[in-house]
Amino acid sequence: MKKVIFTGAGVAIVTPFTETGINFEELGRLIDMQIEGGTDAIIIAGTTGEAATMSDEEHKEAIKYAVEHTKKRVPVIAGTGSNDTAYAIQLSQYAEKVGADGLLLVTPYYNKCSTKGLIRHFQAIADSVSIPCILYDVPSRTGVSIKLEAYKELSKHPNIVAVKEANGDLSSILRLRAACGDKLAVYSGNDDQIVPILSLGGKGVISVLSNVAPKDTHDICRLYFEGKVKESAELQIKYTDLIDALFCETNPIPVKTAMRLMGYAAGPLRMPLCDMEPKNEEKLKAALKAHGLLA
Repeated sequence: MKKVIFTGAGVAIVTPFTETGINFEELGRLIDMQIEGGTDAIIIAGTTGEAATMSDEEHKEAIKYAVEHTKKRVPVIAGTGSNDTAYAIQLSQYAEKVGADGLLLVTPYYNKCSTKGLIRHFQAIADSVSIPCILYDVPSRTGVSIKLEAYKELSKHPNIVAVKEANGDLSSILRLRAACGDKLAVYSGNDDQIVPILSLGGKGVISVLSNVAPKDTHDICRLYFEGKVKESAELQIKYTDLIDALFCETNPIPVKTAMRLMGYAAGPLRMPLCDMEPKNEEKLKAALKAHGLLA
């Protein structure tokens, strides 16, 4: 069995921007808040962190800062995926050099590679480092899904240890678990499917919800692992309204808005993302208030 980087709830943390760069002081505050709330891992520079609009320098600075500020209190997993294999290798090697505990590798977007190309892409990145890699399947964003054939082959690689599965299809996850077993751990990539994926042997979630509710997101997993399945499911269900509100527009628009409403200096969204529609922001405010997250 391969070593699992973490079990429980890892936060796909937002990146607090200023008009000219990253607000590192606030990023440190957010990391501390997450760890104090029980978060099991920090995932830096992913989709929620708006890595797609970071410069190369910002991307590297964010990874380095998260590693240094976290100080091994929890694992730090760096988003280093790209549609350019050579760049993904370069960024992954940098993340390893500065001390990241693992990598999150999104499927290569836009190019629309074949399954053979996808396998070779991930193998090339995993070959270039010695730290564990988590694949990230999110076809709604990338236009590319990881087929079972690819999972079977990639699970053979010693550095490819897990997948963040955000395809929304529990049947495909069932077949992935049947085909790969302990050779490929599964994390939920959707906050509304944490308990269902745990029931299929999942190891946890890489979560947007954790940004605003770290303790309870952690507890959904903790309760399940303690055998308190009913309590875990009840907590999952309790947050349905807030999860829906956090995804009523493209992530991370709502969660970054929520962080600002809660008093964090999350800063602006980067174009082409823009502010929420007023009716959706009211829905988000109501959900935050219902869970005691807003006065």
